[in-house]
Amino acid sequence: MTGETTVREAVRIHGRDAGRRAVGALLERLRGHSGRLVVTGEPGLGRTTLLHWAARSFDAGPVVGLENGPDGLTAVGHDGRRTTVPGAAVAPERLLATLRAAAGAVDAPLLVWVDDAHQWDAPARALLGRAAQDPHTGGRVGLLLSVAGHRAVDPELAHLPVVRLDPLTPQQADALLDDVTDGAADPAVRERLLAEAEGNPALLLALTRRLSPAELRGHRPLPRPLADAGTLADVVGRAVLCAPSPEERDLLLTVAAAVRASDTPDVDAGLVLAAVRHPRTAAPPPCPAPPPEYLALAEGRLRFLSPLLGRAVHATAAPDRRRAAHRALAHVLEAGGHRLPGLLHRSWSLPAGASAPTLADRLAAHAADSTATVSYRQRALAYTRAAELTAHGPARAERYTAAAEQALLAGRPDRARPLLAAARDCGGPAAVRGRAELVRGLTELRDGPVGDAHHSLLLAATLLAADAPDQAASAALAAADAAWSAGDLTACLTALGTEQCRPDGTEPPGAGDPDRADQPGTAEPPDEPATPCPADGPAAVRDPGPASRPLGPDPVRDHRLGMRALLEGRLDRAAVPLGQVVDRAGSDDRPEGLLRSAAAALLLGDVDAARRAGARALAAARHVGSHALVPQALEYLAYAELRAGRHAQARAHAEEGLRTALRAGQRNTAAHHHAVLALAGSIEEQPAAVARHVTAALSIARRHGLAQAATLAEWAVARADLGRGRPFDAADRLGLLVLPGPRRGHFAVWRLAVPCFVEAAVLAGRHDEARALMTDFAGWAAFGADPHAAAQLARCHALLAPPDRADDLYRRALDRHDEADGDFERARTALLYGKWLRRRRRPREARDRLGTALAGFERCGAGVWAEQTRGELRALGAASPGAGAGALTRLTPQQLRIARHVAEGATNREVALALAVSTRTVDYHLRKVFATLGVRSRVELARMVEQVEKTGARV
Repeated sequence: MTGETTVREAVRIHGRDAGRRAVGALLERLRGHSGRLVVTGEPGLGRTTLLHWAARSFDAGPVVGLENGPDGLTAVGHDGRRTTVPGAAVAPERLLATLRAAAGAVDAPLLVWVDDAHQWDAPARALLGRAAQDPHTGGRVGLLLSVAGHRAVDPELAHLPVVRLDPLTPQQADALLDDVTDGAADPAVRERLLAEAEGNPALLLALTRRLSPAELRGHRPLPRPLADAGTLADVVGRAVLCAPSPEERDLLLTVAAAVRASDTPDVDAGLVLAAVRHPRTAAPPPCPAPPPEYLALAEGRLRFLSPLLGRAVHATAAPDRRRAAHRALAHVLEAGGHRLPGLLHRSWSLPAGASAPTLADRLAAHAADSTATVSYRQRALAYTRAAELTAHGPARAERYTAAAEQALLAGRPDRARPLLAAARDCGGPAAVRGRAELVRGLTELRDGPVGDAHHSLLLAATLLAADAPDQAASAALAAADAAWSAGDLTACLTALGTEQCRPDGTEPPGAGDPDRADQPGTAEPPDEPATPCPADGPAAVRDPGPASRPLGPDPVRDHRLGMRALLEGRLDRAAVPLGQVVDRAGSDDRPEGLLRSAAAALLLGDVDAARRAGARALAAARHVGSHALVPQALEYLAYAELRAGRHAQARAHAEEGLRTALRAGQRNTAAHHHAVLALAGSIEEQPAAVARHVTAALSIARRHGLAQAATLAEWAVARADLGRGRPFDAADRLGLLVLPGPRRGHFAVWRLAVPCFVEAAVLAGRHDEARALMTDFAGWAAFGADPHAAAQLARCHALLAPPDRADDLYRRALDRHDEADGDFERARTALLYGKWLRRRRRPREARDRLGTALAGFERCGAGVWAEQTRGELRALGAASPGAGAGALTRLTPQQLRIARHVAEGATNREVALALAVSTRTVDYHLRKVFATLGVRSRVELARMVEQVEKTGARV
């Protein structure tokens, strides 16, 4: 290291929105009441930063800090003036009064903040806890405390509300690094920094500060280890690392050593205690109860309350003590038959820099053993350690590459990227470099620019073609997946190859031969698929490891041939190979194969088969611990439910998928889940949720070139506009997606939005533009991949038809809806038919259709469309089925009281006086009443309440 990098202060606080909301709520509460809040989290997560932000943000009154030093309690004002506070024996009322006087607060609220309250002695903590328990005795006082998360909360403070700070997500940490370095970090260095910091902002800043400018820019090798003992000790706090007794230090070190080879943050307490007693022959003592304050014991397993503290304990221990702990663990594990964890600990017991080729070979052999019940994470650790113990050269490159493959399957792309960089530095044959490019491409496909992923995967296919044709085919299919996500039809077809298949699904002789490029079937790909395909991409083979092999006939080849035929509009040639891929779901129990079956089923429009295969893929991925595949399985399930019109189920899968995708560092997959959630929310009364998910989806999609996710998100915004009665806005948005032009939406998605555009365009008077799309949409409906398309086509024709034909077309559309599941689309058709009937002055028929539509919308939770239907029923002079007593029962008691007062003619001020609340409270509840009952004025509310009272309904 030649010098330290100057790290400037971050311009903003990164990744603390939830914490700031909780603290902001406390600050807002102080305007009328007292309050208290405890901020906790492991060292380095920004507790102090959040307290300082609160002190700067509070403008309703003075702010004072409270410290507990050798001379007792001291109040520190915002101007730095220090005031001695009475000792811990004082009553809480006097403490708060003293603080108020020190701050000069008379009637204004007072914010008191205390950093690291866990470091106070017990009497002082007890005083603080009593003051927080009853802060109103000293006027409006807010107590904001921070306590460490690496130890249990002290009992004196355990009764207080808590907000816990979590590590930053990969994207939040990435933004912080950019903020403090102005984006100067080399990409490979950035990956190492983010992986080592594990979302801890203080550690990330400390690691960055440790590097010289040349190291940060990748011009010099990074120090090893990057997170050294001194850096970890500085972030955690050196005082924390001083255990009170040698026995506790041994226990802490042994737990920290055992966690290194564990799949989970906790380890078996019996293993730890046996290792602590080794090499003594006496039986291990029972697990201490309670364990040291930094450890938690539950169900016979021990864990650090702060994983970062565990890393620091391990790194700062003397090398001989650290090696002894690993030797003891290796002895106990090997005696119990746990070979791979035992070998890992045996390797860590060697002196630093030691070469052990025999041990390296054993680690690699056990990691490659497909019969062993070992997690992907442990295999990645074993390959990594084997590479470190191997001499520089091709074998080392192969082992680093294998480690990256397993890290990717474990859902840790942040770990895979540095391993790929290490493999690249070692060189290696074409097959190894091809495997590395395959991992790199799959990593970028899930969490990077998909254009870069496409080219990496094509390079992988080229490098693997000679020695690993199966993996080359997988790489080519994954390259098509990347082009699909980008909306690049030409690149997608090129990646799928030029092979054609016969109607029975077999390849003709010479298929794919470059010398036969002038033969039929090898023409340039069309600008648009002649027959459009569903909103999903091809399923890339997600396990790049050598153990992944297809079962029976080649499913990758079948998928590739069927996909290309489909994109070229040759359904007769696509149905057989894709159908074979779907059928394999019955005999395949690997998540990769099941995901491929789900994708093929979606391409063919068989949503039930897609749901079955997706559900089995999800179960299989969870069973084998493949955290990388769980978000994708949930994505396929969410799309299948959405295509079937089951929005609530789609939302449930997408919510879980979003959480797992973010945990696995898969921002691109997260963007698709955001888009599904936006589409599901677009039929509900959740405009804020739709806007939030659309913003998140588009933010990722625009940076990473995700045309498919962007089209779905923009469609969600337009559908929400249409549901809320804004057809002109909807037509403008949808026109960009569906009308010909350079900004048309994704080639496999835009047709799904055509029915929404036709409806919006007709309402906006743009009939010619709507008619221009009908021929194309008729082809989509005839294709059969969308179960609702035939009914939607009839509905679109009805919207555009003259009055003498529209009636029959609406009836035909409703008949076609009966052939497919899904309440939402049928209710939309019934609503449009009811509107048409009302305008034709056929009120009785209109009321029947609108009532059916309302029931359908309420059944599927489409609140915004239900409200539109109620408006039509009110225009007919009919109370909607959701009105009256049934609707009033949905009000809270307070809302019902306010509704009755308003119905009697009271003003908001009069209601407030009668109920002893503020007018703002009345305003708030009255808005909720209007939204729940679907009324727009006080007159309508009065009529509804009067109708209920007259009928004697019980409310």
